[in-house]
Amino acid sequence: MSKRLQKTFSRSEKLLIAYSMVGYPDFESSLEVFEKLIEGGSDILEIGYPFSDPVADGSTIQVAHEKALENGIRFKHVVQTVKTLRDRYADVPLLVMTYYNPIFKIGLEKFVSTFAEAGADGFIVPDLPPEESSELKEVVKKHDLALVMLAAPTSTPERLKLICRTTDVFTYYVSVKGITGEREELPLRELEERLKLYRSLCNKKVAVGFGISKKEHAKKVGQMADAVVVGSLFVKLAGKREFDAVKRAAEELKEGLREAV
Repeated sequence: MSKRLQKTFSRSEKLLIAYSMVGYPDFESSLEVFEKLIEGGSDILEIGYPFSDPVADGSTIQVAHEKALENGIRFKHVVQTVKTLRDRYADVPLLVMTYYNPIFKIGLEKFVSTFAEAGADGFIVPDLPPEESSELKEVVKKHDLALVMLAAPTSTPERLKLICRTTDVFTYYVSVKGITGEREELPLRELEERLKLYRSLCNKKVAVGFGISKKEHAKKVGQMADAVVVGSLFVKLAGKREFDAVKRAAEELKEGLREAV
């Protein structure tokens, strides 16, 4: 699996995983957004692949999916984004965030091998349950990439064990019951208990996402997890073409993570 991803998670600091959408608000601008995220201190990038039915996403990211598709963004554009970012940033892990349909439609081998050649480190597929992941995982493993699985607040101990066996490097733990989107408050007490359960069952790293949008969120969640995932905040700023604000927001979240003890 991806050595870049393993190396990044081996660092002692808490990590910021930043998501944005290819082609939103337009193709060239989306590249600038990813660059601003890295300049702001993001440790890992989630490269959003637009899809017509993004069931796990809230309204902010749904709009980004729709606009990117309207802009004509397809497989080749996401591949080009990964390649461009890899050429510019040799050490930053790049994870493609996609629903399963595009993978199936294009073909597992072609999809994975093309992204591997472009410089991707792995995939996050939110609508792929671990019970049905073996075929994709085999292809991903063949190309020495990572497949990151999601866990939810409703995941049972048995399911967490299955997720742990299936995921590579880390688990993406969903902080809330529901879809992506900024939230004023997070269920921190419940999250703490769920992460204690996770760590008692799994020795792999854990990143928490969904709802995190403030420095204080990052600080508090960073005290429990190895990384936080932020998306809707950055996508909202990208949609407003506030690219410098994207960098500042990443800097603030990273500062919160540094304060996590």
